[in-house]
Amino acid sequence: MGALTPAHGGRTGDEPRTEGRPRTGGRPPTGKEPQQERSRATRRKLLEAAISCLAERGWSGSTVSVVAERAGVSRGAAQHHFRTREDLFTAAVEHVAEKRQGALKAVAHNLPPAGSIARTWIIVEELVGLYTGPLFRAALHLWVAASDEEQLRERVTALEARVGREAHRTAVALLDADESVPGVRETVQGLLDMARGLGLANLLTDDSARRDRVVEQWSKIIDTALHSRG
Repeated sequence: MGALTPAHGGRTGDEPRTEGRPRTGGRPPTGKEPQQERSRATRRKLLEAAISCLAERGWSGSTVSVVAERAGVSRGAAQHHFRTREDLFTAAVEHVAEKRQGALKAVAHNLPPAGSIARTWIIVEELVGLYTGPLFRAALHLWVAASDEEQLRERVTALEARVGREAHRTAVALLDADESVPGVRETVQGLLDMARGLGLANLLTDDSARRDRVVEQWSKIIDTALHSRG
């Protein structure tokens, strides 16, 4: 779910020159560009406010009106961008998941040398971070709501599959894991499943001390599984 696509009505600036009508050298400013940027900014505010509301209030407490108020826009503006509540919240989870995945990929530029345990530890910690912040809390509320609401279930199931596949691809790339080796794919998926479990444990209490120890141990397991030369 990306930014809105600007709409252009007809050809401008490329028409053949007609007799007595010199080419102007470019189209005059229309004022549409600032309007489109404002529209994109409003959409971003709504998406990020939706994640905050969902993480803090859950599904039942997160209405379009509540999100619009948090974003500082009118309910009408919110409904202009998102026709239904389901549209808004599934788009919000996907939007923030994409941002989080992008930040995770950027970690690759500042990692220790390949094959080092320090590199593996940083990657495992960052992957666990996918499941221990507001995004995971918001997504969890959405999953629970989808289990009870038929109109939401299909969309959330498809969204979770997309986000899960992207998380797996990112983990494989960061760890430089060779999934043609038997057991490597399952090891990477086990790491992500473990990270999700840590995210669940962190929902009610601060589980950071135990999480640090688990991350350290899993880093050793992953490093051995991926770089063993035995």
